[in-house]
Amino acid sequence: MHRRKKRLGEAQSEQWVLLAPESIKEDAQEPSNKTVFLKLRSKSTEKGVMCLFMNSGQQLCELKAFNEKCRSWFIGQTVQQDGRLLFASPVDPLFFLLYYLTKAFKEQGKFQPLEQIVVDEEFPSCNMLLECSQVAKTVHHVTEEKEIGSKRFYRYSKENTLVWLKKKVEQTVKVLKTSDVCVGAGVRSANFIRSKQESDVKEEDYSCYAHGIISEYIPEDLSEELYKYLELPEISSPTPVPQGKKRKLSDLPVEAEDDYTKFNSNSKVKKANSKMTAAQKSLAKVDKSGMKNISSFFSPKGKTSK
Repeated sequence: MHRRKKRLGEAQSEQWVLLAPESIKEDAQEPSNKTVFLKLRSKSTEKGVMCLFMNSGQQLCELKAFNEKCRSWFIGQTVQQDGRLLFASPVDPLFFLLYYLTKAFKEQGKFQPLEQIVVDEEFPSCNMLLECSQVAKTVHHVTEEKEIGSKRFYRYSKENTLVWLKKKVEQTVKVLKTSDVCVGAGVRSANFIRSKQESDVKEEDYSCYAHGIISEYIPEDLSEELYKYLELPEISSPTPVPQGKKRKLSDLPVEAEDDYTKFNSNSKVKKANSKMTAAQKSLAKVDKSGMKNISSFFSPKGKTSK
């Protein structure tokens, strides 16, 4: 029995329910030491995040988990205790490189090979980023380049990065429009109940929404620079919402204003008795004197005295 429990525990830690790009099937058929789960430094928080390198390390995906309490999976004839649903979303590796490029620029400010820039003692797997074919093709979008002999040197460029991020925002706006995602002012108001009419959505609403999505992948100071670069409107207090479309929100428990005790069982019985059918009304008029209650026929008989 003890050995069986051990095998089950090992199985629990080695399997997950994962949604990933279709190309991961090829990796499953031909396993590679470059198709691995690794922890990289987050682009915005600088903390570790789980990532998946696919296609022999050529494609990078970020893992996110949808988690609910008291959730498990049935897999075959076993129960998977870890009920999380993992998503492997493709992500541009340049977002991860930005941390190292900006760090090297602040510390030294000189041109260096990428191998010297992308170094992290806490997350040594960061050098896998340089093996992504996409990095070599697109790193010029966020850097200045110099070539000496057969060697290339790089330095972070804020100007190039802002141009690149602007294109990312524009691409995101296109996806938002084609996907029919609601981005109006009502989305940014926590206590607004959306109506069906959304004719007042402006182009800047899409840009602001897209900027918020991209900001999840970049540091806060760069997000502020991008906001100014996009010439988006200054953030102001939300427009007052009509009284009829407001929800009552509070950090404290909302106390009931109505008397909900009227829905209790006793009240329901009284309410039911107050309405009588025609047959019940006729029965009520019958003379019941001398009649015994039906329950008296089933009560135990008393002892007779001898």
